[in-house]
Parts: sequence; structure tokens; C-alpha cells
Amino acid sequence: MNIKFKKVSDFNRGILFELLADAYSFDCKFGQRCSSDWKACDDFFFDNLQIVDKCGFITTLNDEAIGFVLWDPRNMPEYAEIGHNCVASKHKGNGYAKIQLQEAVNRIIQNDVRKIIVTTNDELIPAQRMYESVGFKIYQRRKNESITDFAGDYIDYVYFL
Repeated sequence: MNIKFKKVSDFNRGILFELLADAYSFDCKFGQRCSSDWKACDDFFFDNLQIVDKCGFITTLNDEAIGFVLWDPRNMPEYAEIGHNCVASKHKGNGYAKIQLQEAVNRIIQNDVRKIIVTTNDELIPAQRMYESVGFKIYQRRKNESITDFAGDYIDYVYFL
């Protein structure tokens, strides 16, 4: 297992979109409802590489991009919010998402933040287990009235430092 974390700028535009589309391919509703947001995310970060290389990375296995994580640094040092955190479908269930998340937490901690927050959905049980296994605690549950309402209500997690 040769896991490495690389700068997003080492990859071509479209990689974030491709990884998100693959990671959520288990339910076509995600792609139908979220693909324009995923494309906008990819475009934003590839138009602003100076930002993405400071608040995200791509995880590789044997030089193949298998996932990525991004976080929003605008509220630091009060908190950082993890946004997209995904692993390609064929690599799920091997512990790579947990390794990736732990790396993100370690990088965020270096910025002396007070807490890290992340949100997932009721239906995404593996994501819930992963966040809890790294030390995140449920902070609150909220009604999901967004385009992903089919995935259940939101669960907000917090990691206190």
C-alpha cells in the first residue's frame, strides 16, 4: 500500500468532479442533483489553485488518485469546516477514507484551530462511522431541505481541540 497525499495543483481540472461523481455513483440521485455543484467546486478550486493547495489534497494509491478532502479556512482559528471528503467507489471499505480524514485533521490542527466541523447525512452510515472513529462527536441533527434531502437529515459533527 503506497498512499500519498498530493497537491491538487498536481492534477488536471476535472479530477475533483470525477472523484465526486465516482464516490457517489452508488445512488444516481446524487449525480442528478449535485453534478452542477461538483463542477462548480472543481472550477472554483482550479481557478484558485493558491487556495486549494492550502486547504485540501488528493489522496493517491500507487500514483492513482483515489480521493480528496477540502476544508474551508475562512473561519479559522475559531473553526475549520471540512467540505468534500470522498474516496472512489472501488477503494471504499479499505480504510483509505479514514487515513485521508486523519491526514486532513492533522493538517488542520497545525493552524491552531479550536474545532473542526463536518456535516453528513442520515443515510450515509459509513461516513458517520468514519467521522466517529477519528474522534468527531455528533453536535446536532438538522432538517435537510436541500437538493440532497433524499439522503436524510443532516448530522453535524465536531472535533474539539
